[in-house]
Formats: sequence, C-alpha cells, structure tokens
Amino acid sequence: MPAWIWLVAALGLAGAEALTGDMFLLMLSGGALAAAGSSFVFDWPIWADGAVFLVVSVLLLAVVRPALKRRMLSGVGLPDPAKALEGRAALVLAAVSRDAGQVKLDGEVWTARPLNDNDVFESGDQVTVVHIDGATAVVAKIV
Repeated sequence: MPAWIWLVAALGLAGAEALTGDMFLLMLSGGALAAAGSSFVFDWPIWADGAVFLVVSVLLLAVVRPALKRRMLSGVGLPDPAKALEGRAALVLAAVSRDAGQVKLDGEVWTARPLNDNDVFESGDQVTVVHIDGATAVVAKIV
C-alpha cells in the first residue's frame, strides 16, 4: 500500500479527533503515521503495513492514552474568581444584616449577608469575606 494512503488516513483520523477529544482517534492516527513511515522506508507488503498499524495503535492506546487522559483531567486550572475574593477585606456600605446589606469588595459593590444570622454590621465597618454564595458575599467582623 502506498505510503501516501496511510498518511491521508493519519491526517483524517487526527482531524476527526478534533471533533471527539477522547484521544482514541489520535492514537489510531499515530498508528497510521507509523504505517506510512514503514511503507515509505521498507516497501513491505500491505499485511506488514497493517501489522505495523495494529501494533503501534494498540501500544499507543494501552500506554500513551491513559497517561494523556490522566494529565488532562488532573489539571487544577485557573482559580475560580469568586474563590479569589475569599479572605479579602470589605467596607460595609449599607448595614449588613440577615436580610439585607451591601459591601464594597475589590472596587465593586456586592450584596452581603453576615456569616452568623444574628450579627449586624453598620455602614463604615470593615469586614472580611468568608466565602461567596452566588452573588452574595458572606462576611464576618475582622478580628
């Protein structure tokens, strides 16, 4: 089988991988690329090129794909923007109680509520953001 046919198969499989993202077709593409290289260098019969394709594809699927999947899934990624605000100081703009309140946090006005329902923070108080609950900053008094 001519090497260019294996090369077209490798490119087609790699292109199809872009649609799935599962790393399966990419491993088959690597096998087709190895078959293209062996066909170009050795001019073996078609069954030998198929054997190269099979062996390399199985090795890639068994060894390389699991390592790639682990690496892709284990990334910590970028921090959640709301998580980055936790622990920051905020200025109370409108009294913060169980039902209402606003704080200025990182230059923006946020709806706020106290960590403990019985706490009330007056305008001008400094508080700390304990966590973000949706679009509401849950705050406590700075100690």
